[in-house]
Amino acid sequence: MSKALSIKKLETIAVDALEDIKGRNIIVVNTSKLSQMFERIVLASGDSNRQVRSLARNVADKVREAGGEVLSMEGEETGEWVLVDLGPVVVHIMQPTVREHFDLEGLWGKGKPAGHEAEKAAKKAAAKKKPVAVEDAVDAAPAKPRARKAPASKTVAGKKPAAKKVAPRAVSTRAPAKRAASSTAKATTKSATKTATRAKPRAKKPASE
Repeated sequence: MSKALSIKKLETIAVDALEDIKGRNIIVVNTSKLSQMFERIVLASGDSNRQVRSLARNVADKVREAGGEVLSMEGEETGEWVLVDLGPVVVHIMQPTVREHFDLEGLWGKGKPAGHEAEKAAKKAAAKKKPVAVEDAVDAAPAKPRARKAPASKTVAGKKPAAKKVAPRAVSTRAPAKRAASSTAKATTKSATKTATRAKPRAKKPASE
């Protein structure tokens, strides 16, 4: 009976049987908290009616060989969607267009990749978590932009620019000096003339004979 096989064992047998005939996009959804009728849903895709039927039959055969029980198989007539009921595990094999249309992943949850798909997903996750060497991190780090100095013409906010001090023009002293010298010379000449005039004795008139 299928009860003799654990849920994990049934899940593993179903996934291996699907991979044997190249089933694609295999995922396992844990429905233990969503339904009391079954514990797991296994989803897989087949490219044609013939492949979908072959995948379903291979799952049923492998479970029976392991001592499990297949409760029912539905959908073999069309081969578009075949359901294999293993009790606590239900296997859905569908063509891609049918799977996309009914969207069981959206109804029950995205689930986890199984088999080779799980290995690929694990490798991708490990590659993302791989630590980066310190040297590589330093090389990859962008260089910090240099701080630009504020132009001298810009003023500090809130302060008015200081008024430019105009230097006083130098007053030339040459002309006044010449004028002063000339005035002094003239004054000296006049004074000397006056002095000479005063000092000069007046001419005496001749005595009358």
